Amino acid sequence: FLKGNYILAHGQAPVLLIAHLDTVHKDKVKDLCVSQDGNILMSPQGIGGDDRCGVYALNAVYEKAPIKPWLLFTCDEEVGGLGADAFAKDYHFGYLPRALDDLKMMIEIDRKGEDDAVYYSCDNEKFEDYVTDKGFTTSYGTFSDISVIAPALGVAAVNLSSGYYNAHTLYEYIDRAQLNGTIEKVLSMVEDAAKPE
Repeated sequence: FLKGNYILAHGQAPVLLIAHLDTVHKDKVKDLCVSQDGNILMSPQGIGGDDRCGVYALNAVYEKAPIKPWLLFTCDEEVGGLGADAFAKDYHFGYLPRALDDLKMMIEIDRKGEDDAVYYSCDNEKFEDYVTDKGFTTSYGTFSDISVIAPALGVAAVNLSSGYYNAHTLYEYIDRAQLNGTIEKVLSMVEDAAKPE
């Protein structure tokens, strides 16, 4: 399902994974700097871990999951969540698959650092306990696409760390081990969501 402001990929597991396609960097990555052990990635043009990490993570989870999650890739998160707004409006007007009504949770992968979980205005203690049990720690943030999408769909949502640091600067870097750790935890959450109970 392709619209001008987002891409929605159908899934079978009742969980929606979200990442945004835009970064704040204007130049494409031309030079990639990799640490000796291959774990840290940087670029003089800005690596754009916010949110290339999320896009990579969604694809990795989708590839590994036996029962596929729904995927949502939005545009223009960095300028106010325009893709998320368009998605929420399309859902409100009934332009999207009704199977989205059966979602158990939404997971955005668009947070700096390691093992942070941000819920914004989602006030669901059981869901927060569930995410904490997966190895995340509750933190605070100001805005991401789920700030718009979760209330529109009425589904519990969380934004998880994806191993990038120094966001929106030319000194931004990605810790691949931390990103891969999040991918494995999200894969476990997708598998949980696919269970009937």
